[in-house]
This record gives sequence, structure tokens and C-alpha cells, in this order.
Amino acid sequence: MASLLSKSFTISRGLVYSACFVWLWAWLAMRLRSLDARLRVSLPVWLRPFGFELAAAGALLAGICIATFVTKGRGTPAPFDPPREFVASGPYRYVRNPMYVGGAAVILGAGLAVSSPSIVLLALAFLLTMHLFVVLYEEPALTGKFGVSYQRYCSAVHRWLIRKPR
Repeated sequence: MASLLSKSFTISRGLVYSACFVWLWAWLAMRLRSLDARLRVSLPVWLRPFGFELAAAGALLAGICIATFVTKGRGTPAPFDPPREFVASGPYRYVRNPMYVGGAAVILGAGLAVSSPSIVLLALAFLLTMHLFVVLYEEPALTGKFGVSYQRYCSAVHRWLIRKPR
């Protein structure tokens, strides 16, 4: 019973933290969209269907990552409530930061779907922000926590490019 309660609590935390993260970036996207008229750049209409597909694929990838963190890692995606176990399975076999890749795909796809150059630029800002977070905080913290196993993982799996592991 205690194990079921613990799993339920972890799932609930993961859902709440993930929803807050999504709402933050959605709010930023909506705020920035008002700048589109000032940019004097338009996106081709033919990109809209691709944008919907990209956003859906990114959301699916991010969702799988969250589920993997909760089930395999026994934690959440939030830096203040990270997984207790090292996770190198699922999407993490192919890229070290699939959740951020998925998030960037959602933002970029949304920008293309609604023909918003401001939201497309937000996707680039998101990637830059996540890159700095990963390099300056996350990787040193994970190296400190998981040591040699994380270092081996880093040498086998690329930080941003999705590919088969070495």
C-alpha cells in the first residue's frame, strides 16, 4: 500500500511540475506573439501542417520522457525533485536531453502552425536557455550524483543530436 501511495504521489508531482513548465512557456509564447507585427517577417503558409506535426511529435516525446522519469527514475523532471535513479532508457538511449528536444519541437511547431516568427524565435531562446542550464548546472550535478556511470553515458550519447548510442 505504501509503495502504491508513493508511486501515485510521484506521478502527481510529475504531472503538476510538467504542467507548470508547459504553462510558463505557453504564456511566454502568447505574450511574444504580439511582437509578430513589429518583426515584419512572415512564415510561409505551407509550413503550418508541418508545424502541427512537429508540435505533436515533440509533445509525445516530452510525455514519454516524463513517464520514463516517473516510472524508471522514481522522480520528476523538476530540478528540485529529480529522479532518484539514473535514467538511460527509453528516449534517453538516443539523446541525453530528449525532454528539452521535445519541448523545443513543441514551441517551434506551434510557431510554425500559427505562422508566428516570434514563437519560432522563442524556440531558439528555449534551446539556448536549456543548453546553458544543462552545461552549467545539470551535467555537473548529475556527474556529482552518478559519477562514472553518468560520464560513460555522456561519452556514448550525444547531448542534443538524436542518434543510435555507441
